[in-house]
Amino acid sequence: MKLKPVAYTLLLLFSLLPLGCIKNDLPYPKIQQNITRLAAEGQSKDALIDSVDMKAVVYLEETTDIENVKFTEFSVSEGGKSDVNLLEGSYNLTSPLNIVLSRYQDYSWQISAEQNIERYFSVEGQIGESVIDAVACRVIVTLPEGTDLSKLTLERVKLGPAGITTLTPALEPGTIDLSSPLRVEVECHGRSEFWTIYADLAELLVSTTAADAWSKVVWVYGACPSDMKGSFRYKKSGDADWTVVSESEVTQTDGSFSACISHLEPLTEYTVQAIADGNIGNEMKVTTDGTADIPDGDFDQWWLKNNRIWCPWNENGEQFWDTGNTGAATLGQSNVVPTDHTVTGQGQAAELNTKFVGIAGIGKLAAGSIYTGSFQKVDGTNGILDFGRPWKLRPTKLKGYYQYKTAPINYANSDYKSIIGQPDTCHIYVALADWTAPFEIRTNPKNQQLFDKDAPSIIAYGELVYSGTMEDYQPFEIKLEYRSTSRVPTYLQITCAASKLGDYFTGGAGAVLYVDQFSFDYDY
Repeated sequence: MKLKPVAYTLLLLFSLLPLGCIKNDLPYPKIQQNITRLAAEGQSKDALIDSVDMKAVVYLEETTDIENVKFTEFSVSEGGKSDVNLLEGSYNLTSPLNIVLSRYQDYSWQISAEQNIERYFSVEGQIGESVIDAVACRVIVTLPEGTDLSKLTLERVKLGPAGITTLTPALEPGTIDLSSPLRVEVECHGRSEFWTIYADLAELLVSTTAADAWSKVVWVYGACPSDMKGSFRYKKSGDADWTVVSESEVTQTDGSFSACISHLEPLTEYTVQAIADGNIGNEMKVTTDGTADIPDGDFDQWWLKNNRIWCPWNENGEQFWDTGNTGAATLGQSNVVPTDHTVTGQGQAAELNTKFVGIAGIGKLAAGSIYTGSFQKVDGTNGILDFGRPWKLRPTKLKGYYQYKTAPINYANSDYKSIIGQPDTCHIYVALADWTAPFEIRTNPKNQQLFDKDAPSIIAYGELVYSGTMEDYQPFEIKLEYRSTSRVPTYLQITCAASKLGDYFTGGAGAVLYVDQFSFDYDY
């Protein structure tokens, strides 16, 4: 069939139209690309992957060469690409490594390494522990005034990774001369650093080096010659009489010693002082913090939102706790609800249920949980939460009551299929952190970010796990284990879950956890 002249002309015109005139108004989807798995040779524990700040940290054993790190595992979000293949070659992680992940858009990630190398240097009779300055490559050892620095006795030394470090001149236990600075070559991994060891003389044989005041306890630190036995004394500022800390309460390592002074009064100034063998150190004045109750720790306040979402706070009050009810209610009803089954027989408690939520068998396991923070939004059938409430005090224990009824684990993701049929386990934990903002939790496996008790930002942590069935409420105490007595927290995190592996959609439908009457203890 022949085309008519007009039709032919129109066809020709269309064929000559530039392709750039065809406009695609459909925007590319924004799908953040994340590192989903990262591991390296010689790592000391699993890497920390932070998909909010797009940073990853690998933790290296002290013998690992940080300038030649070889990665053994590296994966990113499905469909994403990396501009660097970390599985090829080795990388110098003395400074952060920047990579770009892309899919429609680019996402800049930073990979860094943390490596703790134990170093020490001690001589007989020194005051306190030596100062080890790994950045400036120097050691400072303090000794009593009048000590003959040319005839010191070296007790132990370690300035690099164990078993692979060489010192020149070789330093062995025995006589050492520090009357002038000693220069030492420290060789490891085929590279050398030059360290300088200095000796200082001090007037005071005993010194109070630090005091960290909490609400009802004060942690004190002192230094004295290593052949002395150190202790402390304390009093309310202005009082005449001192109280001496019991010898059993003092921990001493070489010339450094410490103790926890307990049973003190909040918001009170105390004077503390190190002592050793009749010698008295300098005084330090500290003021203890106040105390505070856990807001809504009795779980008495509830209101019903949209006739199906139970919220654990007064409708017109300030929110401190939240639950996963918003997510569970997208496929069913709230699985964290108020109950009049309480410890005292009055008020309300929180009932946390693990159940399958869905329609016609389509859905997923929802583990009942209550936590300090807020539920932000639903991500498909997953949730995005903000963990943590502002907090600056340092309690010693979380106390309360709980009752648990376990159930056989009958739902599990691919990583936990092997535990199907085992009894479910409840989980209550408390943490103090120095976050700069609430910590974002994501349960979606594609960009999952969960709480990590071993993260550097965690100052203190304690937990309770139980798998069994109780007839009634039982009291509990969770001791907070602190990693530093001087760091001041900015956020408090308390989480209770009917299924410990609920974040991984693993647990037993029918498991129930009751919690009631939470409070803090500030003493030891």
